[in-house]
Amino acid sequence: MNLVLRAFAVAAALLAAGCAGLSARAPDESVEFELTARFAARYGDDAASGQLAWRHDVARDEVLISSPFGQGLARVTRRDALVTLVTADDRRYTAADAETLTEQVLGFRLPLRGLADWVRARPVDGVPAQSTYAGDGRLATLEQQGWRIDYLEYEAGRPARLRLRYPGLELRLAVSEWK
Repeated sequence: MNLVLRAFAVAAALLAAGCAGLSARAPDESVEFELTARFAARYGDDAASGQLAWRHDVARDEVLISSPFGQGLARVTRRDALVTLVTADDRRYTAADAETLTEQVLGFRLPLRGLADWVRARPVDGVPAQSTYAGDGRLATLEQQGWRIDYLEYEAGRPARLRLRYPGLELRLAVSEWK
């Protein structure tokens, strides 16, 4: 797996899923959201694109990163205080938090706390942030923890297209479904 895909798997997901797909589950009252999206990631001169499926709640996350054609590339899981990344070639990386995991996999720490809030167009509570709003009152940009998040489009009141930038890394998400 190339470095940009690893960066995306850790940054855009920080969460988990199975390389064969998210398992079918009965509706779970604790799930805060589920989304499916297309992504494009650029890290330095490298770029990658594909699909992701993400299920999030307070205690756990599940993210499946797939190629544009649906082949599983990475599975990231978070269960309470343990984050695990499993690549398609079955390499496994585990850490207590996403920042430590990015250091193991990428060689440097990315401040990833906040992604679950940012995709829902809200800042992380208790963390300094700067934001701007569009004429319709929706969040247009958010700057927090060194990231800049641009909310490019909304659909049914939820973010549909986002651009997340951190020095040297750019992620674009086009959300196709919210649950």
